[in-house]
Formats: sequence, C-alpha cells, structure tokens
Amino acid sequence: MASTGGLHAAIGGGVATARAEQVLSRLQLLITRKLDGLLQGDYIGLLPGPGTEPGESREYRPGDDVRRMDWPVTARTTVPHTRQTVADRELETWLAVDLSASLSFGTARMLKSDLAVAAAAAVAHLTVRGGNRIGAVVGTGGGHTVRLPARPGRKEAQGLLRAVARTPIQPGRTDLGALVDMLNRPPRRRGQAVVISDFLAPPDDWGRPLRKLAVRHDVLAIEIVDPRELELPDVGVLVLADPETGALHEVYTGDAKLRARYAAGAAAQRSAIAYALRTAGAQHLRLRTDSDWLLDIVRFVAAQRHARTRGTTR
Repeated sequence: MASTGGLHAAIGGGVATARAEQVLSRLQLLITRKLDGLLQGDYIGLLPGPGTEPGESREYRPGDDVRRMDWPVTARTTVPHTRQTVADRELETWLAVDLSASLSFGTARMLKSDLAVAAAAAVAHLTVRGGNRIGAVVGTGGGHTVRLPARPGRKEAQGLLRAVARTPIQPGRTDLGALVDMLNRPPRRRGQAVVISDFLAPPDDWGRPLRKLAVRHDVLAIEIVDPRELELPDVGVLVLADPETGALHEVYTGDAKLRARYAAGAAAQRSAIAYALRTAGAQHLRLRTDSDWLLDIVRFVAAQRHARTRGTTR
C-alpha cells in the first residue's frame, strides 16, 4: 500500500483553520480510494455491528459475549448456547473525539490532532451507509465540549467532520471521563461508540465511564500515539513543553540510562492503557503518526471480519 505521508501537506499545521473544507475533501478522497480499494465486499463499519432482534441459538464458543447467553436452551441441553441477533437495518454511531492540547503535538507525518480527525473521517466513511446515523461529542480542553447530533447521510456526515475539524483547541486537559460519559446520556438503543484520544489521562479517570458505555454499546477505542512519546532520540539537550500546562523541562537526551528509563516508563504507561481498555470491554486500535494509519485501519477491519466469520467477536 502506498504511503499516506502526503497527507501531512494537506493537514499539517492544525485542522482548526479556514482550510478545513479543502483538507476534508482531500482526506475523503484518500480514504475512499484506499479503503474501498482494499476492503472489497460488504462491510458495515470498524466493528461487526450489534443487533437487537433475537435470532437462532448456537453452541457457545470461546470469545463469545456472555451477555448473549441463551439460558433456557443451555438449561434444556446442558450445553452452553448463545443467542444470535439479527443486525438492525439502521445503526447509530457516536464519536467521542478528544482534541485537548496534548494532541497538538507531532514529530512525524502529522500532528496527533490531525490523525484524530483522520480517524474520525475513516469511521464516518465506514459506518454512514444505508441510513446509518453518526453523531459526535468533542472535547477541546479546559472543560469545553461540543455535541453534534446524530444524523443520517453522507452529506450530514461531512458536515459533522467539518465541525470537528474547525473546533478550536483550548488550553488545558480534556476531562476524558466526562467526555465519554456524554455518550451515556441520554440512554440510547444499542449501537456503536468510538472514543478517539491519546488516553494520557490516568485510566482511573476514564475507565469507569468506558465500562459503563460498553455495557450497552459496542465500543472501539482509537489510541493516537506519536513515536516521541515512546522513546527519546539522542539529540543532546532537549527542551520539552507540556502543551496542557505550558511547563518547560530541559532534558539531556545524551544520557543512555535516561533514555532507557523513559522508554520503560512509556512502555509501562501504554501497557496500562491497553489493559484498562481491554478490561473495560472495548476493542483497541492504535494509530501512530509515523505509520500508514489507513493500512492499520484496513488490518483492523480485516481482523474483525475474520473474527466475525469464526464467531469470536462480541
């Protein structure tokens, strides 16, 4: 697959600008060409999609959602069975997009905020068809949030993406737990929820709202990562600025032990994030600013499709 490095020229420098329309047009063309070219066949989204109408029962397989156990059949046959569901004709997908100051950072092909918007565009492309609706809540730091109502149609989805791209980033940290909890209110019928963030806030802040969300909805967590958050380069004295507080830190990166401690701490942090997402019942997709993010999405969707055919998805 060709590199998406050219996207940086289109959206580098921030998405909340007057160029948002042009940026999204190029982004939509890129996504349409590559996703439709690589994902042949019928697919309805990043996740298999829930259903609400009861269908046939079948024997339980490892990995099946225990919430769909068919207890009467299980008791009658003494063999565990799960109840299959018939997918709804219309699916409602909600995005929680974290555009806090920590995402105004990038040392590779694009800023993390650019990648967050690109991920939202890919989700919209994969889910808005056949009358499916998509809505969003956006957090921009300092407690500022924007709610965009769910509407059907590609034109409406493009309008939603334009609103997300034009949302100005505010100083301070987004309360990710409160942002996720906005998807729990008001209660909705079972659907899909996608949380896009770097998840750098402590898991205790967002783990419980995410678990609550996963009780009713199929949840996908898209983690946005920059390589410099995983390891430091050996470039001598480096001045680091915290985008959420403005604090400056001077670090001597020529110290090999310091770089090793940094890498170990970063790995432990990412492991804790992955564990919290897994225990919350969310699917986990990690996108990096230095990789082909569209190819990563294609691989994720293909893995989900393969798991669905084997009956191992939730």
